[in-house]
Amino acid sequence: MSETLDLAFQHEGDGPPVIMLHGLYGSGNNWRGVTGELARHYHIIRPDLRNHGSSPHHPAMDYPSMAEDVVRLIDRLALERVTLVGHSMGGKVAMAMAQIAPARLAGLMVVDIAPVSYDHSQEHGRLIKTLQALELSAIDSRQAADRALASAIPQPAIRQFLLTNLQRDKNGWSWRIPLAILGEQLPVIQSWPADLDQPWTGPACFLHGEASGYVQEEGQQAIERLFPDATRVGLPGVGHWVHAEAPDAFKDQLQSFLSHNNH
Repeated sequence: MSETLDLAFQHEGDGPPVIMLHGLYGSGNNWRGVTGELARHYHIIRPDLRNHGSSPHHPAMDYPSMAEDVVRLIDRLALERVTLVGHSMGGKVAMAMAQIAPARLAGLMVVDIAPVSYDHSQEHGRLIKTLQALELSAIDSRQAADRALASAIPQPAIRQFLLTNLQRDKNGWSWRIPLAILGEQLPVIQSWPADLDQPWTGPACFLHGEASGYVQEEGQQAIERLFPDATRVGLPGVGHWVHAEAPDAFKDQLQSFLSHNNH
C-alpha cells in the first residue's frame, strides 16, 4: 500500500454524509447533475480520486491505497460513518473501503461494477495512447481537440467526457490526468485484490445497467459472496454510464436507498 493522499473535493448540503466516487478518467464533477436535489437532505461530498481531477498524482493506484485516501478524507471532515456511492473504478474503491475500514461505512451503493477482475485493457490502452498522441501544441481550442480525436474515438459522448481532462494555462493545453501513470496502472485498476475477501453485511445496493455487460454471472456470484445482504437492481436498456444515461432512474434508486438506511 502506498502513502495516503489528501484528495481534492467539493461538498454541499447538510444531513447524513454521502461520498460519491467517480470512475476512470472522471472527477467529482461527474455527479453534479444528480446530486442537487439530494443536497437538500444530505451532506454530499464529491472527491476527485488520486490521479484524477484536482487531486495529487501518485504512481500507485491499488484499491487499498485509494480506499485509505477516502478514509483520510472522512477523518479530515471529522465524520464518523458515511454512505459511499461509487461508479465503476469508484465502486471498487468503495468496496475496498468496506474491507479495510468497515466500521466507517454506514451503507454502500455500487454502480455497474463487481468485485472481480476485468480485461478492458485493449479498449482503455487504446484510449490512453490516443490522448497521448494528440499534438497539444497544435491545438487552439477544445473544439479543435475534439475534431482531432474524432477518427480514433468516434463516439461524441466519450470524446466530450475525456476532454473534461484537457486544461489550458498560460503555457498552453495539457492533460490534468497523468496518462502515463494510468496506462501503467491499468492492470491494477482492472483487477480486484484476492486478499479483499471478507464478507460485509451492512446495507448495500448494487445497481447495474442491463445493457452494460459489466456485471455478468461471475460478478453476481462475487457480489453474493462478499456482500450477502446486498440488494441487486438492474436497469433495462441502460449501459455502463448509469447516472448519465438514466439520471432519473438513478436518482430514484439512490434516494430510495438513502432514505431507507438513514431513518
